[in-house]
Amino acid sequence: MRLYPGKVSNIAQDMVALLVSNQDIEVDTELVGEVILDIESVLREYIRADREITDKARERISKDGIEFIQLNKIKQKLAEERNFGVGDRAVEYLTKQIIEALFHSRHVEEVFAEDHTLRKTLRDVLNRHTHVDDDLDQEVRKRIKNLQEGTQGYDIEYQKVMADLKRLKGLDG
Repeated sequence: MRLYPGKVSNIAQDMVALLVSNQDIEVDTELVGEVILDIESVLREYIRADREITDKARERISKDGIEFIQLNKIKQKLAEERNFGVGDRAVEYLTKQIIEALFHSRHVEEVFAEDHTLRKTLRDVLNRHTHVDDDLDQEVRKRIKNLQEGTQGYDIEYQKVMADLKRLKGLDG
């Protein structure tokens, strides 16, 4: 799962709208924007912490002379040390953080739904917004299908086309 800064506001708005319409939470109409900001802050903190862990993993690779292919493995280890969710655990981690924020938010009047119901709703919204990576990957592969996968030229062109698509769709960052 990849969470893009450009999608944070949309994700938070969708979460709050769905939670309110399902009557999972009660929020005064004039405080809906504040609840959205509460969720945005959780999502932005996740992005910040994820970048920090990634940077530390890159530093370790550089310092220890490890192959770059080990990045995800090292990142996973660093995340586990911090009880932070990355990869397959990211959605679970984020939903837990958002639920805690809802319970502690002074802008939420009442939380009516059970935790498992909240988790499902939040997970569905996150999955809908973060599957952008899969769609982008398919689009990039279609555009460079004339190149041999696994070659240096393929890898370079893949990164170039991916960066262009992200910029076009407002997902860079």
